[in-house]
Amino acid sequence: MDVAEFGRRAGEMAVDLPERPDAGIYFIGRIRTPWQRRRDCPKNARESTALCTVELDARFVPALKDVETCSHLVLLYWMHRAPRDLVLQVPSHYNVPRGTFALRSPARPNPIAMSVVRLHKIENGTLSVSGLDCLDNTPLLDIKPYFASTDSVPDAIVGWHARADRRDRRS
Repeated sequence: MDVAEFGRRAGEMAVDLPERPDAGIYFIGRIRTPWQRRRDCPKNARESTALCTVELDARFVPALKDVETCSHLVLLYWMHRAPRDLVLQVPSHYNVPRGTFALRSPARPNPIAMSVVRLHKIENGTLSVSGLDCLDNTPLLDIKPYFASTDSVPDAIVGWHARADRRDRRS
């Protein structure tokens, strides 16, 4: 966790975490991006056109069979430098504290992030993709095909975001 980089904003609240984790995971690879610092990362993965690479651990390369037929993938990754104890956060572009589970911030009890990425090519167990918002060398948790027919919910609403007025936004 990189507390210095994340800092704490007025109105944020942290909690004591459980003594031990409940489960273990396997990192299946690493994501290579041009961003070394949080402030350099895109705020929204969909806004990023940067070409990034996903380096898969050699033992998992056989799991890529047929992935080249997918135009888009869902990548799940571990935001390893994010704080894990925040339950209330004040997004930098709003003046109002929000619950961690109402935000897409990397700061969360289990810093699992996801992005829908465009697959450009696969070569020797390395994927070239665009549409990421994570730091260089971010651990990869999983790769899944994106199914527009089942993964897209066009009428989904985030109520607080939809009704946020200019008073809530920072200039």
